[in-house]
Amino acid sequence: MSINNRRELSLLNHEEGELVRASHHPAIAQLDSKDLAETRKRLRDMRDKERTLARQKVRQVRGKGEPRGSGTAEHLQERKQVFASALKRVNKQAHRMAVEDARAAHIEASKKALAMRRAAGASSHPAPGKTAGEGMNPVASKKALSKVSPAKIGSVSQATKNAQAKRDN
Repeated sequence: MSINNRRELSLLNHEEGELVRASHHPAIAQLDSKDLAETRKRLRDMRDKERTLARQKVRQVRGKGEPRGSGTAEHLQERKQVFASALKRVNKQAHRMAVEDARAAHIEASKKALAMRRAAGASSHPAPGKTAGEGMNPVASKKALSKVSPAKIGSVSQATKNAQAKRDN
């Protein structure tokens, strides 16, 4: 479930709100890779802190942990969700920037390779040297294909057809 901007800002203090606001659309496109990495680290730290506090609050409710601060686990979970969604946006932007950089590097390498190929000119292949002759000649087999005369083969086939026709009628 996504949380709208107004709700996000109501859950956070001013400094956290500014950091999360920087992860939204127009502002995130302005960040360079260094600022993006710094924002990612800070968001990750804040998310981890809220996750730890929320788990501690759940342990406290079950009676396993020592009481620590006021508030509910749901509030802490919601704050953690705000930081997690901001981190997700920052990660997507970082991935987009990495893909864009890789594409630019690939295009540059392709242009360089094309320029090198054009500079090399047309390659002349050497003469093939000696080539094969005409090769072996086919020799007809001296062996007879069948020892049974074709008339005999036909008469046997006709006799089988006649016998089958007699049985069918």
